[in-house]
This record gives sequence, structure tokens and C-alpha cells, in this order.
Amino acid sequence: MQMSTTVRQNLAAIAVLAAIAVPTMALAQHGTPLELRDMRPTIEDATPGRPPGPEDKLVAEVYRRQPVFYRTNEAPGTIIIDTTHRFLYLIQPNNVALRYGVGVGRDGFQWNGLLKITRKAEWPDWTPPPEMIERQPYLPRFMAGGPGNPMGARALYLGSTIYRIHGTNAPETIGHAVSSGCFRLVNSEVADLYEHVPVGTKVIVQQ
Repeated sequence: MQMSTTVRQNLAAIAVLAAIAVPTMALAQHGTPLELRDMRPTIEDATPGRPPGPEDKLVAEVYRRQPVFYRTNEAPGTIIIDTTHRFLYLIQPNNVALRYGVGVGRDGFQWNGLLKITRKAEWPDWTPPPEMIERQPYLPRFMAGGPGNPMGARALYLGSTIYRIHGTNAPETIGHAVSSGCFRLVNSEVADLYEHVPVGTKVIVQQ
């Protein structure tokens, strides 16, 4: 039996719709909100000495900690950082992740790779590396931990690199390309993450 022209046209239309729908669903499973489809602008790197602003007023709802559907083969407890969309995922069982908004490296300072958390610190001191001093000579050479410290309330050190997941005294920078390669969360959320992850946690940085 030969297929009518109308039936063939309908089947072709369905195939086209299916091809469009599959990648859209794959993107949606990671919860990419509409307002994140445009890249965020770059903001100044460090603001030493400034008291932190009110997190609930300066951080958009989409960047606040929340459980989301996230399908991955990585084990629960793994951290996955999506630098493109400015999210950090802490993998939970049953295709769930805790999603945190982050500030990421600005253009020229973004990177990807696989590391482990090698150290944790509460209210860490801050010693800007020589490369940062060269770019921003006005920065202090050392700053003790505290509310005005750009490292914020907690720091998770990544491998033997200079990179960290840390807090910030500038909550309005969450969701922006801001840093020299570190990942920043608001203080309340980095403190929450700090309690959930031990030294040795696997960290995957994706672009």
C-alpha cells in the first residue's frame, strides 16, 4: 500500500519537531533559565575592606541555593561547576543536585578540569598572588580574614592550584564573570556548601 502525500508530509513534520525537541529537553534538564541565555558582563575582581551587602536583595532568585533535577553519572557528593551558566552543582542521590549561583573567571581567566578539594578554611586570610598584584597594584599584600575580606566566610582550596571556591563581600557579583579564576558564592551559601563537602571531594569544572 502506498502512503498518501498528506501522510508523508505529516510524518516529515513530526520528524522535524522531534529533532528540535530532543536538544531542547537535554538543555532543560539542567534548568537553564531564560534570563541566563545572555552572558553576564565583567565586574571588578576584588573589593577589599568593604562590608558585605544584603545577600537577599542583591542576588537574583535564580542564583540562590535550590534543589534541581540533574542527571549525571557522577557519584553523590561530587561538585560540578558550569562556568557558562554560572552554577555550582552538588550532586545528590536520585538525579537531584543542590544548585548554587557563582561568580566565575572573567574572559581570559576561565578554565576547566578535574581537581579535588585539598583544604578547607573558615574566614580565610587573603594573600593576593603576584600576578594579581601586577594587574592591580593597589591591592593589599595581605588581609586577615573577616567580613571585609574578598575571600568571604569560607574557602575550599582546589588541588595545588591558586584557585578556590570561596565566599565574597560583594554578593552583587554572583552570576557574573568577575574573578581571576576562582569561584565565589555568597557567604551564607559557601558556609552551607562547606558543611556538606569534605576534603577529597571531586570537583569538575566545565565550560
